[in-house]
Amino acid sequence: MTAILKVDTIQDTSGNNIINENADTITIGASGDTISIPSGATIANSGTATGFGIDGITVADQWRLTTDYSFNTSSLVYVSSNLERIDTTGQGTIGSAMTESSGIFTFPSTGIYLVSANYQFVRNGSSQWIQSVIYGTTNNSSYASFADQEGSIAQVSSANTSTTTNPSTLVDVTDTSNVKVKFGVAGAAGPISLKGNTSYNYTFFTFLRLGDT
Repeated sequence: MTAILKVDTIQDTSGNNIINENADTITIGASGDTISIPSGATIANSGTATGFGIDGITVADQWRLTTDYSFNTSSLVYVSSNLERIDTTGQGTIGSAMTESSGIFTFPSTGIYLVSANYQFVRNGSSQWIQSVIYGTTNNSSYASFADQEGSIAQVSSANTSTTTNPSTLVDVTDTSNVKVKFGVAGAAGPISLKGNTSYNYTFFTFLRLGDT
């Protein structure tokens, strides 16, 4: 035997709405209520669910170097110009953009971010080592190394020789005004070039917001 209960509103004994349906929108509880999901229960989502704190990645952004950048120093220098957000047909982003000023990147919202870099180095000659760093600050002033990766370039015949490094780090962005990142490089026996292009990614930086801080 089956039965159908047809109502628009279910209330508790005090007259407070527990479940309400209006214009195809179902509201469970009210502001300030706690809705408890028992251990072992499963929420199946075959549509679009928001507001549960599990909405997936809300920021996915990528920036690239638009032209080659040459340096010749064993001291770290920052990649501070000729940077753009990816914009080639077929490339895409999610959510609000990172903002950049003189190579310093500001996050659009708080959260835990995966920050990764892909540096492509080119050298016509032999270089003993190269270094690539992700620097971060939590006070918008003093910067420290968040990720540091080294490599080397050994010349192949007389041709230009290239190599890549890929440092990455998780950044806890508790305050968008104070937590920022920038990218640096160094190398021996230069000059060495970072490859850049305005149409596709050679040297590029990726920012993914993974969840709340």
